[in-house]
Parts: sequence; C-alpha cells; structure tokens
Amino acid sequence: MTDPRLETLRQALPTLRLSVEPSDLEHYGRDWTRRWTPAPLAIAWPADTGEVQALLRWAHAQRVAIVPSGGRTGLSGGAVAAHGELVVSLERMSRVLGFDPVDRTLTVQPGIALQAVHDAAAAHGLHYPVDFGARGSCTIGGTIATNAGGIRVIRYGNTREWIAGLKLVTGTGALLDLNRGLVKNSSGYDLRHLAIGSEGSLGLVVEATLKLTEPPLPAQTLLLALPSFEVLMQVFAEFRARVRLQAFEFFTANGLAHVVAHGGVDPFDARHPYYVVAEYDAGDDAQQAAGLAAFEACAEAGWVLDGVIAQSQAQARQLWRLREGITEAVARYRPYKNDVSVRVGAMAAFLARAQALLGDAYPDFEVVWFGHIGDGNLHINVLQPDGSDDAGFMRQCAQVTGLLAGLLAEHGGSISAEHGIGLVKKPWLGSTRGAEEIALMRGMRAVFDPARILNPGKLFD
Repeated sequence: MTDPRLETLRQALPTLRLSVEPSDLEHYGRDWTRRWTPAPLAIAWPADTGEVQALLRWAHAQRVAIVPSGGRTGLSGGAVAAHGELVVSLERMSRVLGFDPVDRTLTVQPGIALQAVHDAAAAHGLHYPVDFGARGSCTIGGTIATNAGGIRVIRYGNTREWIAGLKLVTGTGALLDLNRGLVKNSSGYDLRHLAIGSEGSLGLVVEATLKLTEPPLPAQTLLLALPSFEVLMQVFAEFRARVRLQAFEFFTANGLAHVVAHGGVDPFDARHPYYVVAEYDAGDDAQQAAGLAAFEACAEAGWVLDGVIAQSQAQARQLWRLREGITEAVARYRPYKNDVSVRVGAMAAFLARAQALLGDAYPDFEVVWFGHIGDGNLHINVLQPDGSDDAGFMRQCAQVTGLLAGLLAEHGGSISAEHGIGLVKKPWLGSTRGAEEIALMRGMRAVFDPARILNPGKLFD
C-alpha cells in the first residue's frame, strides 16, 4: 500500500517524478558500501531548484527524512536510505548553466558528472582540477558534500579550494545564495564552507559555481616498483625535491593482482611488493631530465627496484588503470574500507605503526592498501572472505577500526580523509573531533535543519 504521505506530496507537487518501484528503491537506496539493506520510502527526482524547495518544505512539514543522492559512489554509507527515508536524486539536474570567461568560472547543477565538468572546462580551454577514478559516475553535488580530494590534491587541493559559490536549499526549503562567485568577500561568516563537507546535513546543493584554471603542463607518468613499505616516503621526498609533482599514488602487489585479473596489464616481468604511480610536469627537456634523475637516485639508493616511463598517453592511461581500477576490481569482496589521513610529516611513523597493527589484527583477511601519499591519505580495504558471516566480519573490522582510530588520534590524524563519516565512521568521529566541536556542529545543523530531516542518522546523529 502506498504511504499516505506520498499522496500529499503528489498533491503538493503534481509534476514531481516519484517512484516506489522495488528496482528503484534498491538502486537508489544504497551506495558502494553494500552493507545495509536499502529500504527507502520512495525515490524523488526533482527537475529544478523550485521543485527541490517545494519538496523540502513538504518534508519539513511532514517530518519526512531526506537522503540526498548523487552518483552514490561514496564508501561511508552517506547515501544509504535504510529506514524509510525519501531519497532525493539530483540526477535530472545535470546541466551546465553558464561559463564566465572573465572570472573563469563554470556554473553547474549538482547532478552533473565530474567527467562532464572536465569536458565542459576543456571546451573553453580551461581545467577543473579535482579528479579521481569515479569521475564518470560521481557527481559534483556529491564531491561538494564530502569535500572530495582524489589523485591530484598534492597539486591542487581538495574540492573546497575550487568552489566559488553555492546555492543551497536548507531543511526548511529556504534558498541560500552563498558567496556568489566573489573572490573577496569579508561580510561575515562564509556559509559556503560550512556546506562543503557537510554530507547533506545542512542542505541540498542545487547550483555550484566552480573555479577553473589553466590546463596542466604536459606530464610524465611513471610506474615505480618498490621493495618495501618503509621506503615510500624516501621516494616521495626525492621526487618532490626534484620535480613539480601532479600526483604521487601508492598501491600494493595484491591490489595490482586484482586489477590485472580484471584486464589490467602488468608492465613488469616480476611481481614486486609495492608500487607508486608518479606524475610530474614535463613540459621541456630540463623537467624530463629532472624526473629521470629522481628515478636514478632512488634506484641507486635501493628504494626503487624497477620502473616504467609512459611513452604515450595511451600507456599513461594503462599505468593509471593499475591504481584507479583497484576499487572496482575488489568490489565483489564487499571490502570494509578505512579512509584515513595524517599530516604528511607524520606519515612515515604512522605507516610503520599502522602496518604492524593491521598485520596483527587481520592474519586471516586479505588487506589491500592504496593511497595518496603526497597528501597523507591512505585507503585500507579489508576483503571479506567468500562464504564468511557478514555480521562477524563487520564486528571484527569495527573492533580493529577502533584501534586504528586510537592510533590516528596519537598522530593527530582523521578517521575520514575524503569519503565523509556517513554511517560507517560515525562511532569514531570523536577520535578526530573534540566534544566541543561536535556540539557546535550539532548546533549549526539545528539552525539549517531544525526538524533534523536531512540525512538523519549520519555523521554525528
């Protein structure tokens, strides 16, 4: 039987696209975590800002919980609807609204895919530099909600640095126009930055003005084979001292094996314990020579066992696939994921302690590591053995995450670097944020969303 509240929604918004089809509930009620059974009330697809406002006014009046939905590529359960929430998918709001050649900004709707933003910027001879492997399916709204980073944070920073303005619909249906694309604006609190990284708990982004920049210089891509975990930071330091890095990504041998099993090509004759994909400016002979000198210095020191330099864009894409394809390649194991960060200066000490902790804690589980070493972000994927008990696996992983959270606290780190807190990391928010901070965040939420209808149960609820 249709929930009677949906009849009032249809009456209030007769043009709103709405579905209670089981296939839609299943598809839009979950994200990549695959740990909760989706159970939404319904799925709504607003077509414009006016419909989003009317929908949230209705939800506020009816006290109906809302889960905003973008590409649902998150890994913390932030887009899960498991308790009768109304999922608001923004995929119909996916247009480029405008380009300003003087300000060099692109104004877009939240449902546009990151790849489409890259293409739109390139069509104007410019570049939107936030990038990661899910670029074809993740949406701008989702990247703003989690302040996503990705593979080039070392050069360009996180999403936050590239948002010139936002339009946000609050939990009462009010429309806020935040910063309006201004470069300088000293007129009180910048609420734009509260919305970025808020995981949909303060409002729904309905429009974003993105900063663009010059296209990057021609880059050289290398794949390096390393003998041990301990030399990662020495290799990073050597390259950072000699070249201008665009990316510096590491992954383990078992991660590479999973990608190769899914069609990736290993360029080496032998399998090595650890790998790095490095990318750096190589617009002239001097820059190319500097990169080669960094490689040779690392090889002479014994920090690098072998290496491949991409000879074409096609080969560079093949090398990048070995790193970017890991998440998809291990998805069938429904991995338990830790997405953690520490200061780059604390990375070496943290790596040693974390490797020992996880080695002791998971003697029977396969653990796949990869990460953005240059910005202090590690992704730890614990693969669930085939046929194992879901609840038991989750309990063990949660216990170990508690230990990992304690280790992060010792090193001044964060339990979530770029995927948000969501449902998965909520128990350990206190390891990253103090009690006073959390209390203030709850107070802010009460102002933006007094009925607590926006993504309830996530983050700190």
